[in-house]
Amino acid sequence: MKIYHGERQSLSGRQRVDVEVIELKGDKVEKSCYELEPKDSQKLYNHSPDGFNWGYSGSGPAQLALAMLLDLTGNEELSRVNYQQFKACFIANFSDRWFLTEPEIRTWLEKQEVPA
Repeated sequence: MKIYHGERQSLSGRQRVDVEVIELKGDKVEKSCYELEPKDSQKLYNHSPDGFNWGYSGSGPAQLALAMLLDLTGNEELSRVNYQQFKACFIANFSDRWFLTEPEIRTWLEKQEVPA
């Protein structure tokens, strides 16, 4: 199972956003983490050359929504069709620190016109 985690920090007057993916594997809860990067999603649609953001309905949140769906499903078409609505339902509403689980995303995807 994947868990997506984002955190926004202000450092020396500059804003920094980090998004990591935590993978839990097997019954023994093996854990691995990696940083979610925008580059793969930017190949599909480059909304935000500056990367991710959240908490509003703009280009950074659109890039994050596309990247998360692409990372989770590996399906470019499904991600492309659903990411704007995903952004509106989740990404635009996130605060400075957030978590979103794979089951939550998959449950949402099942209710869409083009399910996973």
